[in-house]
Amino acid sequence: MRLTSIHTYPVKGCHRLDHDDALVRPWGLAGDRRWMVVDADGVGVTQRETTRLVGLRATVRPGGLTLRADGQPDLDVPEPADGDPVDVRTFRNRKLPVPALPAGPAADAWLGALLGRPVRLVWFARPTRHLAAADREHDTGDQVNFADAYPLLLTNSASLDALNDWLAEAGEEPVPMARFRPNLVIGGAAAWAEDGWVGRSLRIGDLQFRAAGPCDRCVVTTTDQETGVRTKEPLRTLGRHRNVHQKLLFGLHLVPVHGGPVAVGAPVVPEV
Repeated sequence: MRLTSIHTYPVKGCHRLDHDDALVRPWGLAGDRRWMVVDADGVGVTQRETTRLVGLRATVRPGGLTLRADGQPDLDVPEPADGDPVDVRTFRNRKLPVPALPAGPAADAWLGALLGRPVRLVWFARPTRHLAAADREHDTGDQVNFADAYPLLLTNSASLDALNDWLAEAGEEPVPMARFRPNLVIGGAAAWAEDGWVGRSLRIGDLQFRAAGPCDRCVVTTTDQETGVRTKEPLRTLGRHRNVHQKLLFGLHLVPVHGGPVAVGAPVVPEV
């Protein structure tokens, strides 16, 4: 088994960036989801609420971020160096708010124009727990970026092939891996092999991870990541074939044990 691709999402919900290599931090991949768009209540705005986020192309630069979108001028946003932190939550019903630093009015106005609503951009200066320890069988750890629950998400290309076979049998179009917004994609494993890794260690290159649990998928998977067009698939098919305790499963959450570099082509080895 090998690592076949690496992806980050500098602003939660934005278009992906593809990498040949990346640095693994305790809270996730370097540059991944350290920024989030929030509403007036400090709750994260994601593709669940607006598919316009697929048009946001954000790139990390030293000391900040560059925002790009069709029809708008590029905007450089520095990492906030000071200012009063604001409490934000990744979901409205999340009981564990975390402090983040506001990016400022220029970024807020730029994103407000893109999304067609008043919003703010915030930066997670010190990634920390935003999911209570008792909320998951396999814990997230104390450092997490603005990901929904865990620092990293791994997917298996053979599992996508199996899903696309089910879609073809139902007369539906195949979906690309981008629909599932992974950080790490592996090849050379059997379809759904990742189901058997939950609770075990996984070595990728020289780095060790904890396989923290399967990923329950949401409406974001039905959104074309290039156009923003939303349909009913692949959730409908996952509901027929991958419904476990009312959760539609695809992908595996990971928590880093060791930090360091990881690169496409690295061997992937589940450990006992």
